[in-house]
Amino acid sequence: MVINLSNQNSLISVWVCELRDMAIQQNREQFRRNLERIGNVAAYEISKKLAYIPQNILTPMGNAACHNLEVQPVIATILRAGLPLYQGILQFFTHADSAFIGAYRKHQLGNDHFEIDQTYITSPEIEGRPLIVADPMLATGASLILALEALLEYDTPSQIHIVSAIACTVGIKAITRKFPQATIWAAAIDDELTAKGYIVPGLGDAGDLAYGSKRQG
Repeated sequence: MVINLSNQNSLISVWVCELRDMAIQQNREQFRRNLERIGNVAAYEISKKLAYIPQNILTPMGNAACHNLEVQPVIATILRAGLPLYQGILQFFTHADSAFIGAYRKHQLGNDHFEIDQTYITSPEIEGRPLIVADPMLATGASLILALEALLEYDTPSQIHIVSAIACTVGIKAITRKFPQATIWAAAIDDELTAKGYIVPGLGDAGDLAYGSKRQG
């Protein structure tokens, strides 16, 4: 299932516009904050899909019937670009556990081919728990597929949710073929991908815009 959060006019559209706008995106604090806001909205929408259990609590005036999450989710992200989006999700699922994956594109000199170098992963047990993965730019889907394969090597989550600020149709197709049980939540969907695997019109390099340019090599 793919859910485009921009299908209806909302503040999501405003935040996506600001993320794309070169005149605004140079403000790193605002760029990170807009990703966090998208994470907030996605977390709220995902919360409607989770399982709840009834609970009785004591208030200063008596007893109240309410509902609580049956199982706390695990929130995962690919370092470093995913951190603001991850933080926005965590702000709503405050008791969730977290998983982190270190991965980057290793480009070959002289051509557009690249490989994903996944150097680090740490994760709690996710067996029977909802898994929410924050990946701000779902381009080819290659890094996300590797991350999910690593996360699912030993455990099977009850649900898989993928949250992206901008997703490309190429990456969406790759993910849905490999993980048909996953739900993709995208703040916007673009159709074009460059030979180097960058989304068009996209917004540029989310990691650089959030935290500064990186040393090449």
